[in-house]
Order: sequence, then structure tokens, then C-alpha cells
Amino acid sequence: MMATVVLTLLLCVIGLALMIVAVLAHLRWIFIGGVLCLSLAAWGVSDMARAQSGQHGDGHAENHDWYRDLRQPDTGVSCCNGQSATSEGDCRPTRAYLNDDGLWYALLDGHWVPVPPRVVLRQLAPDGRSHICASKSGLIYCFLGGSPKS
Repeated sequence: MMATVVLTLLLCVIGLALMIVAVLAHLRWIFIGGVLCLSLAAWGVSDMARAQSGQHGDGHAENHDWYRDLRQPDTGVSCCNGQSATSEGDCRPTRAYLNDDGLWYALLDGHWVPVPPRVVLRQLAPDGRSHICASKSGLIYCFLGGSPKS
């Protein structure tokens, strides 16, 4: 994740520098190179955003190894229904915030939803981000809050 951020910032700097040089020197091919660098940077940013989209399946494969150990607080049943490191599991990274009312709100399939306190796990994810395990119909099984406003 950090490497992607650094690479994206580097591509932005290179792209802008190439575009400035191109404008000053009237060199069309350098300008095109700058545009390509900025395009790659934008792609990297969109890739990072998708990784925490809260969409069913996004980011599951990368985290399956530790998702499979999560247990629902009330029942002890696994939070993750994925059989292997595929994109078909119920758990995925998401964006979330702790509201003034003391409730967590998470991005779930494109909508901000309140997280029932009974499904909030009292542990941190290995990557420090927020994660949610929910069915395609929106039933939340488990939630791990990351740092607020993650």
C-alpha cells in the first residue's frame, strides 16, 4: 500500500515536470510523456480507492488468510464464507468512520451504513484499515474499525 502511494506521487511529480519542460521548450513528445505519467498516477489512485470500496469481493483475496480466523461475536461462527483466496468471500476492506453518536459507519456496496455494535470486533486488522464482512444482501456479520476516518 505504501509503495503504491510513493509510486503514485513519484509519477505525479515526473509527469508535471515533463509537462512544464515541454511547454517551455515547445516539445510535444515530452508533453505526451507527462500526460502518460499523470495518467498512470491517476490509475494508481483509482486502484487504491477500489481497494477500500466496500464492494462485495473487492480486496478479499489479498486478506483471506487472516479473514478466515475472524469469528462472529455472538455465535463464534466464521465471519468469512470464502473457501480460498478468491474474490468471492464476504469480507473486504472498506472505508469507515466513528461518528459523534459513538457508532461506526462503513461504506458497504456504495452506501454509508451504520454498523450494529454487536458485530464490532475488538481487535485491529493487521493493516490498520477498516474491514467489513457482509452478505450480498447487506447483512453485516463482522466489522473491524481501523483508525477513525479510514
